[in-house]
Amino acid sequence: MASAEEVRRGVAHAKSTATAKAQKGTLETIWEWVKSIGVALLAALVLRIFVVEAYRIPTGSMKDTLLIGDFLLVNKFIYGVRTPDRIPLLNIPLPHTHLPAIRKPKQGDIVVFKYPMDMRVNYIKRCIAVGGQTVEIRHGDVYVDGKPEGKKEFIGKEYDPEEGRFLLLYRITRDDGKKYVIRRAVGGNPEFENWGPVTVPPGHYFMMGDNRDNSQDSRYWGFLPYDNVVGKAMVIYWSWDSTVPLYRIWKKVRWRRIGHIIR
Repeated sequence: MASAEEVRRGVAHAKSTATAKAQKGTLETIWEWVKSIGVALLAALVLRIFVVEAYRIPTGSMKDTLLIGDFLLVNKFIYGVRTPDRIPLLNIPLPHTHLPAIRKPKQGDIVVFKYPMDMRVNYIKRCIAVGGQTVEIRHGDVYVDGKPEGKKEFIGKEYDPEEGRFLLLYRITRDDGKKYVIRRAVGGNPEFENWGPVTVPPGHYFMMGDNRDNSQDSRYWGFLPYDNVVGKAMVIYWSWDSTVPLYRIWKKVRWRRIGHIIR
């Protein structure tokens, strides 16, 4: 028959074993969580680098197609993934390149790209012409290779409180069927009413904002190199109107824009 001391030792050993198993189980659970989170973060990083990236519209240069406060998803795969040019957080430059593309940007595409004057900044504009094509502006209208960018239809006049002026709205219908609205200031912009012609070099693009008289684009900083291209704007996944007071928060969200396919 076991003595009291042996019983006490047996109980203590059992408790010790149970505690060790519990600790091991807890550590294994924590490790599984760490692995799961790590895999999720790695997958998100791979998606962001190679497939899709979020982008917020900070200015009105693409009105009415894109509004300030629109949040977009950008397809980075279609034009060939642009590998990172800096180490995240450390901001250390890296050599970079483009992986093979499904296709290159074409006329009418809305493209996100590295601003040539400051590669740390992303811009978004519409591609007006590609390498080898000639761009000219006559009386405020854009011509590519001597032809209008599309059929132009006047659709109205409105006052923009953000710009503090009246704007003329026109619908452009391209030969390929793509439609979009451009905005022109009443009286236009004398600097660019008649401009060009200029021929886009191979491997470059001529970019313009749809808000033609409120856009810093290729008319100012020149042609966009393919090396700067990030991706094609796909869809609006969220839209937030910062001009609406916070106490009307249900009105701040532009619900009708969410899910809108960008063309």
